[in-house]
Amino acid sequence: MQPRRNLSLHEYQSLGVFQEFGVQTPKIAVAHSVAEATEKAKGFDGAEIVIKTQVLAGGRGLGYFKENNFQGGVHVIDKSKVGEYADKMIGKTLITKQTGAAGKPSNTVLLAEKFEIKNEKYFAILMDRGSGGPLMIGSKTGGTSIEDIAAADPTAIVKMPVDIMDGISDAMAVKMAQEMGFEGKQADAAAVSISALYKVFTECDCTMVEINPFAELTDGRVIVCDAKVGFDDNASFRQKAIFEKRDVSQEDPQEVEAKKFDLNYIKLDGSVACMVNGAGLAMATMDLLSLLGGSPANFLDVGGSANEETCTAAFKIIQNDPNVKAILINIFGGIMRCDVVAEGVVAACKNVGLTKPLVIRLEGTNVEQGKKIINESGLPVMAFDDFTESATKAVEIGRASCRERV
Repeated sequence: MQPRRNLSLHEYQSLGVFQEFGVQTPKIAVAHSVAEATEKAKGFDGAEIVIKTQVLAGGRGLGYFKENNFQGGVHVIDKSKVGEYADKMIGKTLITKQTGAAGKPSNTVLLAEKFEIKNEKYFAILMDRGSGGPLMIGSKTGGTSIEDIAAADPTAIVKMPVDIMDGISDAMAVKMAQEMGFEGKQADAAAVSISALYKVFTECDCTMVEINPFAELTDGRVIVCDAKVGFDDNASFRQKAIFEKRDVSQEDPQEVEAKKFDLNYIKLDGSVACMVNGAGLAMATMDLLSLLGGSPANFLDVGGSANEETCTAAFKIIQNDPNVKAILINIFGGIMRCDVVAEGVVAACKNVGLTKPLVIRLEGTNVEQGKKIINESGLPVMAFDDFTESATKAVEIGRASCRERV
């Protein structure tokens, strides 16, 4: 787990970005209702069309819809059946290998031209710690899970690092295309899209660009058939047009709410909620809870600028989580003073209402003033000086509440 969020776009949104940079893509149309899907299907040539549900998860083709058990989020169908299939997808919840049992809401479908694929390849670009820059990954086999391909034959995966300062050359793009199994004119055509995809990766501040499949068609074209792209949240100020495409329906509602207050929050499945300042201390707190036999319900770093507003928002988020049985606040006053945090916590408890057991541990700058504020608040707070003691108490409460529920 890493305490960060990266914007992901739907396939149709990613393909739209690709088209702006000259990447070869199929003809597509987007629909948000059955009627819209039926009408837009009329604009495609041929008797058949591809319909794909749009959720931010892989494995859509092998998934199923929770409400009606309809199998598959990707189908090649007769154009006359677009309305029928759209009705089974739009407004439903798709469950795949990557979504977990909760699934993802399917609010949109993508319509794409029907074409015959001669060869399917896999291609991706991501940042690589080992090479210290972008890494291109390819395979002669595509159209299915890359994890399965790698497990079956690790030698099928081709890796090519790119110097971040020099960028990608035409020769590198052609070589990568050839390593992926493209030949002749198709290799040259694939190289054009590979170079364009690298330009997307760098100029749009991507964390990942994944193409599966990157296909050679029977009509000779080489196109990007499917796309999954992630963008770095730290670059949102540079990529405003892209970040306006964010679909919050695909994200955890609590994480969306936390983002509004610049809280670094990630929901987990434990019973002890953590509210900590500093990512390192937050990770250490979660580790200690686990070592003591407990389970953290979240990662929550309030940062160095916590105040009454952010503390109140944090309390609302963690108290609204039905899995939370105890709350542990662990603050080390450095940039953020303990008395300021204490005032924020007291105000938040009074504003929101303290409905769950609260354990607090303060240490650092102005710790005595902070303790005084907590002690004089009249709140039923269990305060500790020792890190381990506070975590132990929170775990005990979490366990006891879970036993009572059973």
